[in-house]
Amino acid sequence: MTMGGFQTRYDRCRSAAERYLQGLFPPAGKPYGRLQEAMRYSLLAGGKRVRPVLALAFCELCGGRLEEALPFAAAVECVHTYSLIHDDLPCMDDDDLRRGRPTCHKVYGETMAVLAGDALQAEAFRLIAGARDMEAWQRSEAVLVLADACGADGMVAGQVLDTDQLASGEADLRTLCALKTGALIRAAAELGCIAAGAGEDARRRASDYAGHLGLAFQVRDDMLDVTAQEDELGKPIGSDQAAGKRTFVDLLGLDACAGLVARETALACEALSGLADSGFLLELADSLADRRH
Repeated sequence: MTMGGFQTRYDRCRSAAERYLQGLFPPAGKPYGRLQEAMRYSLLAGGKRVRPVLALAFCELCGGRLEEALPFAAAVECVHTYSLIHDDLPCMDDDDLRRGRPTCHKVYGETMAVLAGDALQAEAFRLIAGARDMEAWQRSEAVLVLADACGADGMVAGQVLDTDQLASGEADLRTLCALKTGALIRAAAELGCIAAGAGEDARRRASDYAGHLGLAFQVRDDMLDVTAQEDELGKPIGSDQAAGKRTFVDLLGLDACAGLVARETALACEALSGLADSGFLLELADSLADRRH
């Protein structure tokens, strides 16, 4: 696939997800409409939409239709957005900027930000349960996959390791990354397979690909926290170091981190070896490894 072809397909998936998200949670006519405003403020703040793009791309790879996977893709993005809202709170990372503009709690207050995050998490599962194009087994399996990814042994567990600074060595950091970042990325890829009705082999390959992709993504994020400019990244830089958290850069240095990103990206691509029409996902892995923001 040419770079132009890759970007065209990425934009198609991202635009489809964006249009779907735009239609969610209208505040009009509700006495509690400020809640929906806060939800939409963070949900529609832009970004790369990597997780919904993964869900849609794996659905198409497995023979499904992009449109059918949109509720699953949006559900993952709702959970991701809720995690960012809570991650930015004063009791967590206490960040003032996210994607180049004030964080949710800075605009709507801490209480409303907490409630907006809570609501987005619940609405994610309503989106899956109400996905009309899916069979009952697909909805049930999707709920289980997403709950596993974001629950007490998934993303939230990773957040505990992070906030309590329980990760010091490389093995600890890999575990933290697999839970806090990787779990939801793996879920996105697997949800795309479920939306297409794919079997266990495809789901395993998708999970392996996304697991390596998630580690490469986080290591690259740690590097950008040191090397990027704040206006490029859209959020404060150096915040992990200021909070005393250990990162891959602290542990390995920038050069070794670059090598780790390259190895994990190669392993992600290897997981899809032999699959027809996987070119887009291979290029996606490379593009995320080289990203500047």
